Amino acid sequence: MEQVLPKNDTNWRLKAIIGGSAGNLVEWYDWYAYSAFSLYFASTFFPDSNPTVQLINTAGIFAVGFLMRPIGGYIFGKLADTKGRKVAMTLSVLLMSFGSLLIAFLPGYNSIGIAAPVMLLIARLLQGLSVGGEYGTSATYLSEVATEKRRGFFSSFQYVTLIGGQLIALGLQLILQNIFLTDQQMHDWGWRIPFVLGAILSLVALYLRAHMNETQAFKSTEQQAKKKGSLRELLKHPKAILVVIGLTMGGTLAFYTYTTYMQKFLVNTVGLSKYQSTMLTFCSLFIFAMLQPVFGALSDRIGRKPLLISFGVLGTIFTYPLLTTLSHTTNMWSAFGLLMVALIIVSGYTSINAVVKAELFPVEVRALGVGLPYSITVAIFGGTAEYLALWAKNLGHESYYYWYVTICIFASLIIYVRMKDTKHTSLIEQD
Repeated sequence: MEQVLPKNDTNWRLKAIIGGSAGNLVEWYDWYAYSAFSLYFASTFFPDSNPTVQLINTAGIFAVGFLMRPIGGYIFGKLADTKGRKVAMTLSVLLMSFGSLLIAFLPGYNSIGIAAPVMLLIARLLQGLSVGGEYGTSATYLSEVATEKRRGFFSSFQYVTLIGGQLIALGLQLILQNIFLTDQQMHDWGWRIPFVLGAILSLVALYLRAHMNETQAFKSTEQQAKKKGSLRELLKHPKAILVVIGLTMGGTLAFYTYTTYMQKFLVNTVGLSKYQSTMLTFCSLFIFAMLQPVFGALSDRIGRKPLLISFGVLGTIFTYPLLTTLSHTTNMWSAFGLLMVALIIVSGYTSINAVVKAELFPVEVRALGVGLPYSITVAIFGGTAEYLALWAKNLGHESYYYWYVTICIFASLIIYVRMKDTKHTSLIEQD
């Protein structure tokens, strides 16, 4: 018989949150290892003399991987709403593990020609499918196992582990760069190590998720089999779907700009070394991760809406000057300070966006409602962030990208102002 999380058992609640978060950490490590190490393996799959062109090609595959996320959001969201959050989360981590193994042992262009980038694309499509399902199911799970008064705090750990995945990837990169391998070894074969490690860590995540408890909210809908996970049922909530799309657009673009793309920006535009860029990104992301529970707890006191509006206003005002100043700085610590200002602003979105989305939908379509519209929006705006930024740079008009980010944040701000505050929404039963 499926073990269910007791409503008032703090120990089981914490165990469930740790299990869900740890699996999330491994999933996102596998996803971000591609971006972190693409500086080294770009030439293996795309033999071109222009480093920017090589990065554009790898960023293109990164973006295409995002196209699978809506499909993953639908498949795993429906699975989570019909069979349980635990089942969907366990299967998603298995799929991510397979994608990592494929990349780890994939021959380069010089060995198998055009088949190399094609196979790389297939691996990223599988990982995109997995991570597309991960977000909605883990956001739903963490929101449902938390107590109502601390839901913002506990659900913020989704982004702690999401950012943590990047930190592990970057930390491993720093260790390999400076202790074990030369730069040439990193380019030749060292970049494969993180993908092997990712597959191994997935086994740990699989064990943790196999011993998780199902949520009380899901169990309360056992008699609603015809409604659970139905696309038709989801479409009965068009306003909630549009709110998810609108509030995600600017936030996800800003997040991917200041996290995933920033490592390349610091090398390719600012002119820092790969080591400096990795170290700076690692330190800033570590602080960024620690800020998430602080902002999440704040939302439990003052509501979700004030934090979202703060991000929207500050992001609209400061994105262009921050990126412009950062592009012209020559000092590593100045770059660090500017990046931290940007990440503090973005925390108004990242810390609570998952719980806000979960609070918008009834339990029978919650995982699907969170995962599908979010994945579509991230595929369009987050997945193309690196590609558009590098494309604008290659054209000689990098500032166009800064304005693009600003406009998208402003569009989300309009949604933040008009939406209701979801803080007091019940996740067990909704009218």
